[in-house]
Amino acid sequence: MPQNLLKQLRKYTVVVADTGDIEAMEKFRPQDATTNPSLITAAAQMPQYQPIVDGVLASARKELGNDASDETVANLAFKRLAIEFGKKILAIVPGRVSTEVDARLSYDTAGTIAQARAIIAEYDAAGIGRERILVKIASTWEGIKGAEVLEKEGIHCNLTLLFGLHQAIAAAEAGATLISPFVGRILDWYKKDTGRSYQGADDPGVQSVTKIYNYYKKFGFKTQVMGASFRNIGEITELAGCDLLTISPQLLAELEANESELPRKLDPEVSKAMHIERIVMDKDVFEFMHDGDRMATDKLKEGIEGFSAALVKLEALLSKRLAELELRTPATV
Repeated sequence: MPQNLLKQLRKYTVVVADTGDIEAMEKFRPQDATTNPSLITAAAQMPQYQPIVDGVLASARKELGNDASDETVANLAFKRLAIEFGKKILAIVPGRVSTEVDARLSYDTAGTIAQARAIIAEYDAAGIGRERILVKIASTWEGIKGAEVLEKEGIHCNLTLLFGLHQAIAAAEAGATLISPFVGRILDWYKKDTGRSYQGADDPGVQSVTKIYNYYKKFGFKTQVMGASFRNIGEITELAGCDLLTISPQLLAELEANESELPRKLDPEVSKAMHIERIVMDKDVFEFMHDGDRMATDKLKEGIEGFSAALVKLEALLSKRLAELELRTPATV
């Protein structure tokens, strides 16, 4: 009996759901789940998740008291909303959830460390062990240095907004648990820059993740590679065998509906036999390689700005919702 692509993929790769939509996770039953500010903002606007939003706002109001300003209450709720979604997600997935540090701290090592510790403390208070949490941090030099400190404390990190080999090497040398190279965003940049279309193994995003995977396996790094941000199932099938792939519900459905043959494309034993030059990474090398990579420079900047804008939008949504709730029930919220 033929198997669909999703079932075949799971033989080689851990499948992760890239969504804040809890109903989608219940349908596809992934091992892990990842969220980001844009996904949480989108989920927070869905009617079926309004009780989660309202519950977080009510809890923040109760904790801070009636004398606290709406802005202060909304800010506390904002910090806790992603964690609340994470707790709901962990009731469904057997593995881990990734919860992101505020993108506006991407160039602030101390701020990143402090917020990551606060995220873990919230999960600890809910009785959720840190082995089930990945703290997502942008792959700036400052973010990677923060992750290095956190990993030594037993806080597992997922280095996100990763576009170049230099970021991947720095993350692995820092001892990061996992990296999330952004396949589709790399493709977007090259299509815009060259005016060309790319398919299959020619896709620059696929090539980037393949290069990183081979480098890690060649030199025995323990950091796992989780391809992210896919535009089509062709990118996914070209990375069959990658440690993990985080996939949107739409593309999970396409994989489930397709019964083509799926050969393994990435294999650690093949990588170990390759001739690959080792790069010694430090801040100067990182900055030199980053400055020389227009795509990585552009997409990292754009990604941080995009996630920061999503957070600003989420803060505004929470403030508006709090005002609506307190207009209706001033004595109870």
